[in-house]
Order: sequence, then C-alpha cells, then structure tokens
Amino acid sequence: MRDPIALLTLGCAALAVVLLFAHLLRGRPVAGPDPELARRELREELRSARDEARQSARELREEVTKSIEATQHALDRVRGTLDERVRELQQGNERKLDEMRRTVDEKLHDTLEKRLGESFKLVSDRLDTVHRGLGEMQQLATGVGDLKRVLTNVKARGTWAEVQLGAILEQMLTPAQYDKNVCIRPDTAERVEFAVRLPGPLDDPAACVWLPIDSKFPQEDWLRLQDASDQGDVAAVQAASEALIRTVRGSAKEIHDKYVHPPASTDFAIMFLATEGLFAEVLRHPSVVSDLQQQYRIVVAGPTTLAAILTSLRMGFQTLVVEQRAAEVWRVLGAVKTEFGKFGDVLDKVQRQLSTASRTIEETGQRSRAMEKKLRSAERLPDEEAAIVLELPAIGASLPQ
Repeated sequence: MRDPIALLTLGCAALAVVLLFAHLLRGRPVAGPDPELARRELREELRSARDEARQSARELREEVTKSIEATQHALDRVRGTLDERVRELQQGNERKLDEMRRTVDEKLHDTLEKRLGESFKLVSDRLDTVHRGLGEMQQLATGVGDLKRVLTNVKARGTWAEVQLGAILEQMLTPAQYDKNVCIRPDTAERVEFAVRLPGPLDDPAACVWLPIDSKFPQEDWLRLQDASDQGDVAAVQAASEALIRTVRGSAKEIHDKYVHPPASTDFAIMFLATEGLFAEVLRHPSVVSDLQQQYRIVVAGPTTLAAILTSLRMGFQTLVVEQRAAEVWRVLGAVKTEFGKFGDVLDKVQRQLSTASRTIEETGQRSRAMEKKLRSAERLPDEEAAIVLELPAIGASLPQ
C-alpha cells in the first residue's frame, strides 16, 4: 500500500512545482538589474510552494490512508460475511449429501435385495429345470440303451425297420390299398412284409397285382463303415463299403427270388432301407443301383424316396377311381336320358288325359247351367225338406264328431 501513496505524493509535488513556475512566469516581469534578489525571492517562493505541496501531500496521504482503512474494514466485513455464507453453504451441502447418501444407500440396499432375490429365484428355477432335464436325460439314456439293445438284436432290428415301413405305408395309403405278410408264391410259405394292392386285368376287376416291399437294415456293415470314416482309415472305409454293398446285393437277390412272381406280383419289388444315411451310402454307388434294377428288378428306396413313390401310387389310385366313377356317371347319365324320353311320353299322355277331363268338366258345367236355368221358375224348398225329398243325409251328419 506504500508505493501508490509515494507515487501519489511525488505526482502532487511535481504538479505544485509546475503550477508555481507557471504562476511565476505569468505574474512577474522579466528580472531587473538585481538578479541575486530575484534568486532569493524565487528560492523563498519555491520553499513555500514546497511546503504547501508537502502539506497537501500529507493531507492527501492521510485521506487515502483513511479511505484504504475504510475499504479494508469493508473488505473484512465482506470476507467475514462470505466466510459465514460459505460455511452455511458447506454445512447445507453436507446435510444434503448425507441425506442423498442415506437415500442412495437405502435404494441400493432395496434394489440389491430385490435383484439378489430375483437372481436366487431364477437360479433356483434353472436348477430345478436342470434337475428335471437330468431326469429326462437319464430316461433318454435308458431309452437309448434299450434302442441299442434292440438294434443289436437282428430279429428286433428287422422288426424295427418293419414297423417304420408300416408307419410310412399307414400315413400314405388307405388300409384297402396295401396288406401285410402277403403270400405271393402259392407253392411256398414265404411272406413279404408289405405289398401294395394294384388293379388287376380289365377282364377280371376283382383280381389284383401285388407290389412287394421288404425292409432291410444291415446295421453291422453300416456301423463298421461309420467307425472307419470317423477314424479316417481309407482302407477300412473301402472294405466296409464293399461289405455293405455285398450285403445289399444279397438282400436284393433274396427279395427277387422270394417275392417277384408275375403275374401274381409286379415284375419288380422295392427294397426299403431304414435310414437316409444308409440309403445315401448306397446311392454313392450308382452302378450298384442300376445293376440291382436290371439284374434283380429291385428298386432301392429310403424313407423319403418311398414316401414319394407311394405318393405317386396314391395319385394313380385316385386317377383310376376318378376314371371308374366317370364311367359309372356316364352309364347313369345314359340311363337317365333313356328314362327321360319315356318320361316325356308319359307327360304327353297325361296332358291328353287332362285335356279330355277339362272338356268333360266344361260340358258338365254347360249342362249344370242349363238345368239351373230351367229350375229358376220352380219353388225353392227349405234345406231340411229338400234333403227329405231327395233322401239325402243332413249337412254335417257325415262329418266326424
């Protein structure tokens, strides 16, 4: 605070000196013949001006000091007020923060308890689901074991393939369109598992031609092929594939020898392979499929292929039924046409009879009007007397009571 006051004092002194010089220059004439006297007078005036300037500076310094002290007191009061307000604001903020912290803690605690409860409930439900799934998996494992035992047994495996074939036939055809355990060769006791009933010759509509369908499932060769493929053994895959094809060829020859017997059956039969994988493996050898068709008249079919074949047969059956019904309808229409001609003759006869009856009724009306005209002059008798004279029963006497 001292430096601004000193600068202010020096400024005031310099201003006083400037004013003094200006006053001297303006109020005094040019110096006379005694310069010493003029110098003393000038020195005295400068001293008095300096004193006045010093006095003015002192007064100004005192005023500035008082102003600074007042400003300092005001600043102290403002600082105290601000400190107090800041403390109040801090205390209020601390209280609000404490309230917010308690609120947030309560919300977090409630939310955490709720979420933990929901999570534990969800985990409990999932554990129950997993427990039930484990039970189902155990049951499924038991069923898989049973299925494995079934597929290991040759007789049971054949029964399983036969059941699958029967399910497909049941879904695609009506019971009247196929039959099971059909004996095609009368001189043998061999019976094919299933046979589709096809229409017989036109001269014998009651007869039928059987389409034999026999199921095969060479599981051993198929499993050996799968194991060799999983192990990546090329030689084992080749050997297993050749063994599987030999088995399929043997089955085709067996079906041909036992069940293909025209005219009791068609000149071909269907060998049903129980799985699509097995059917696809046989199809990988196109020469085998064509050889079976040409040499043994055997058509190899998987579940999907058999369904397509049966669908075609069903459409043929429906077309045949439509043709038969159309022929029946034409015969009925011919009979109706013949009877309709006779019906026209009968209608003409009835019309003639109606014309004769109409003329008879008209003649009767003329006679009735002539009789009525002649009877107008006769005296009218009461109803009771007229009934007695004509010996007629009383009106209403013949009506039932």
